[in-house]
Amino acid sequence: METLSYGSAPCCQIVKSVDKSLNSRKSRVSYFANHGVDYNSCKSSICGSVRFYDMVFQQRGFRPQNSVEGSRRIKLKVYSGNYDGYVIGEEESRDISGLEEHASKVLIPGLPDESNGESGVSISSCFREWKPKLNIHYEKAGCDNLGSSHVLFLPGFGVGSFHYEKQLKDLGRDFRVWALDFLGQGMSLPFEDPAPMSKEGTTSNVNISSWGFGDETEPWATKLVYSADLWQEQVRYFVEEVIGEPVYVVGNSLGGYVALYFAACNPHLVKGVTLLNATPFWGFLPNPVKSPRLAKIFPWAGTFPLPSNIKRLTELLWEKISDPKSIADVLNQVYADHSTNVDNVFSRIVEITRHPAAAASFASIMCAPQGELSFSETLSRCRMNNVPICLMYGKEDPWVKPFWGLQVKNKVPEAPYYLISPAGHCPHDEVPEVINFLLRGWIRNLESQGSFSLPLLEELDSMKHTIDRELEFPREGSKKSVVVKFMGSSVSLWDRIRSYIKSQTKFRNLAAKSQ
Repeated sequence: METLSYGSAPCCQIVKSVDKSLNSRKSRVSYFANHGVDYNSCKSSICGSVRFYDMVFQQRGFRPQNSVEGSRRIKLKVYSGNYDGYVIGEEESRDISGLEEHASKVLIPGLPDESNGESGVSISSCFREWKPKLNIHYEKAGCDNLGSSHVLFLPGFGVGSFHYEKQLKDLGRDFRVWALDFLGQGMSLPFEDPAPMSKEGTTSNVNISSWGFGDETEPWATKLVYSADLWQEQVRYFVEEVIGEPVYVVGNSLGGYVALYFAACNPHLVKGVTLLNATPFWGFLPNPVKSPRLAKIFPWAGTFPLPSNIKRLTELLWEKISDPKSIADVLNQVYADHSTNVDNVFSRIVEITRHPAAAASFASIMCAPQGELSFSETLSRCRMNNVPICLMYGKEDPWVKPFWGLQVKNKVPEAPYYLISPAGHCPHDEVPEVINFLLRGWIRNLESQGSFSLPLLEELDSMKHTIDRELEFPREGSKKSVVVKFMGSSVSLWDRIRSYIKSQTKFRNLAAKSQ
């Protein structure tokens, strides 16, 4: 049984059970006590704030300690950090004669449970004007955690900051956490009509909103197009002007693409990127900067006013897309576990579709040009600039299948890759307990400059292997579990040393600039 205690709470002991019949933590502790295990006699080596306890002891019926055959090694570890009250358990029986038996189960904390007196941190909803008539809506939590890292969450297409409520309430206890809505989505829709209808103008569909369907564009919206380039600029502005410090940026689906794009263009503002089933491409029309000649073939690319044929097409599509039944069907498709409560997500999406600017914004997004950098190019730039990347993918995603995660892993082999099953396209909302646990551990690993191991790993050498772990957590009075596969790295030791030296240089430069 492995127990990790974080923060100022007393250190807990970690015992790897060799008796599979002992099902409770209490019985395991009493078992070792009754068999004469002297915890005070354990030898320890201390490295920073991490203590490793290791001993070989003789069980009743086993051969003497100096006989290798049949003896078993019990590792006791104590971790300290800043995650009060978190308990992780793992069962593993290892025979040091060479035979191994793996029955790993890792117990991780659930979300804050108000019924047990736990409470997540409060979430603040805010607006920030970026450009005329364009306000950025964002949510924040944990801002009182002075000195802690900033974590910025970027949403997928069609949703907003509300999709990260479970991260804000939980991770906000340890970090300063932010989530924003991309312009043209969520609550970052314009509060004025970018292309008003004339008084006599009407739409062919009485259910369609009229904002953006006029024939003349307002001056503030003449160059407005909801594209990946706009969102990358939006994130840069938000980090520089609102947060004011480098961040860990986390993105799901479209948010993953933008997170990587932002990191590739602004590595000095990024401490690390986590991709949650990131879409590997966005946009269909050529980028006018990257391919100016090809872009001229398409005279319209998401700007206002909308061409008449696009208006008619949008009217037809929007009636179907905004229908609550269609929204429910999509959620049913992308969530692998249909027992997940998506009522709040569903109601918030329906609410967004009723905004008068929603339909025209959808048309602009769908017809916007591709980003100036492709997904592959952003990966290459991030690796060249030594931006840490972590991959957390739901295995049962019907859209971004595991193949795409493996493609990213092949391009960035040193990136930790956690494949979660069952989980679909939105693992942060479907299994937030797992995502929050992995994020805490990954950030802790980076902040400690490798002094603390990556989540689910005990030894550096295990980074080279594929490891399966069953993660169990409490939820609504019962227990749930998923299987997480960690895919290791084939990076050589020398490459790791060089990467470490580069990271140290980067941090020193950042520190010098801040002074």
